[in-house]
Amino acid sequence: MSEIFDISLRDEGLRRILWAERHMPILGKIRHRFEQEQAFEGIRISLAVHLEAKTACLVRAFRRGGAEVYVTGSNPQSTQDAICAALVADGCEVNAIHGASFERYREFWKKTLSLKPHIVIDDGADLINLLMGECSDFAGHLIGACEETTSGVQRLRAWEKEGRLAFPAVAVNDAECKTWFDNYYGTGQSTVGAIMRATNLMISGMKIVVAGYGWVGRGIARMAAGLGARIIVTEIDPIAGLKAVMDGFTVMEMDEAAALGDLFVTATASIDVITPRHFEKMKHGAILCNAGHFDREIDLLSLEAMAVKVETVRENITAYTLKDGREIHVIAHGALVNIAAADGHPVEIMDISFSLQALSAEYLTQHRSIPAGVHAVPESIDRMVADIKLETMGIALDQETEAQKEYRQKDLIVRQ
Repeated sequence: MSEIFDISLRDEGLRRILWAERHMPILGKIRHRFEQEQAFEGIRISLAVHLEAKTACLVRAFRRGGAEVYVTGSNPQSTQDAICAALVADGCEVNAIHGASFERYREFWKKTLSLKPHIVIDDGADLINLLMGECSDFAGHLIGACEETTSGVQRLRAWEKEGRLAFPAVAVNDAECKTWFDNYYGTGQSTVGAIMRATNLMISGMKIVVAGYGWVGRGIARMAAGLGARIIVTEIDPIAGLKAVMDGFTVMEMDEAAALGDLFVTATASIDVITPRHFEKMKHGAILCNAGHFDREIDLLSLEAMAVKVETVRENITAYTLKDGREIHVIAHGALVNIAAADGHPVEIMDISFSLQALSAEYLTQHRSIPAGVHAVPESIDRMVADIKLETMGIALDQETEAQKEYRQKDLIVRQ
């Protein structure tokens, strides 16, 4: 039985979902085919996702395709109660409540896995982690999993290296259509938009410190710079650091940047990126937020311990007053800022990402002899999603001629 906040919110949730579906033509086309073919008939799917309107569209695509679906949130701060209510009304079991404690969320994850799924759709690999340990009894029918985010794929590769990953997992995050459009364009727009919405402050002229210059950090830096911000990048990887320099940004250590930044955005998929020694150097009024999946990039426990006063000064903004009177402001309690303080990625971006998820799940059901381990999204799926997107935009590409194909093949043979 579902555990949600309030079923009476279903109409509001459905309005949000239908708005998103109007702007998700790729997934709409896939959903129609799933429904016609009943592509997931007899398949049980457990999902841990950021429960908002766009992810609900993915859930509904599986439901229309005949799947039995249990859904939970990957982060209690990003869960939207109205969306949960709408999905329950649509026939899903949903166990998720906005702002629930971590302990309760672990129980929600376990309930979601009690379906004994064939397919797991994960965002952060928390369900997969439970299936390899505490909830291994629920993994008996598992065909495979799909992982959406950078942090989750990092965990999968570590488990694979340790020999713990006993089933195939598709690294949806690493698909070209995901890294380029979701991580770069989508996170760039949605993170900066969430900061503007939460603070109502001017980005132009701000000194913004972006910690991490992977695809996500690059997108955030690009978007903020386009609005007139002065960008400082911190990195641990020399190649990423060099990219930031070549892109025209200032690169330095966080120890130095801490005293300079007006706004700090973490995007590393790691832990303890901003710690007490950095808090001690920050300006009065400095603003901190996190764009990584897990909320451990900013050491908030230490910041709270350092503070003599903690108060909510604006919706989604907490002020920590230190002994010397300086205030440090944190958006959305360090949770994933673009979802916890706003509506997440643009709908059109998630149309691409969730289409990859849907087709990767279908691929797993059709290829049941895939060995255990981390697997790339098949190139054919990546290209199919890009083709459909261009088609919905009314854009046509040149077609490779037979002579060009023959030349390309000969060139490949020579290089091999």
